[in-house]
Order: sequence, then C-alpha cells, then structure tokens
Amino acid sequence: MNSIKVLGTGCPTCQRLLNDVESLVENNNWNAEVEYITDIANIMSYGVMSTPALVVDKTVLVVGHPGPAKVAELLNNAINA
Repeated sequence: MNSIKVLGTGCPTCQRLLNDVESLVENNNWNAEVEYITDIANIMSYGVMSTPALVVDKTVLVVGHPGPAKVAELLNNAINA
C-alpha cells in the first residue's frame, strides 16, 4: 500500500489538492492511504517551506498545485513505478 500525504495549512489550494488526490485514488482503485498533514513541524520535516505539497512514500513529488492532470501523472508514475 502506498502512503500519500498532502501537506497543507487548510488554504483553498491545499484543499483542492487534497480533493484531487482523493478522487484520483478512488477513481483508479489505487491501493493507497491518503493523509492530510496540517502540523507545521511535520510539514517542515519534509523540507517543505510552502504548501501545498504532495508526498508519496516519503518522497516529495511537487510543491504547489500544478493542476489535476499533472497531479494524476505524478501519482500514476509514483504508484505504478
């Protein structure tokens, strides 16, 4: 099972990334657990200084929200690697 984390502070962009990730996991039937991390110390432990950020299995894939198509591509590559 893959571990997917969305790092964010609760801003609208963070929420949008979380919603996109949850939809992608559900629609693709990926065996993954999605977690939303809002604790600043935990976020900073990934070396991330701005949010949102997308992490799969402890690897930061992207900081910011590049759009649903790019998020789908990044997740697909990470999960099916």
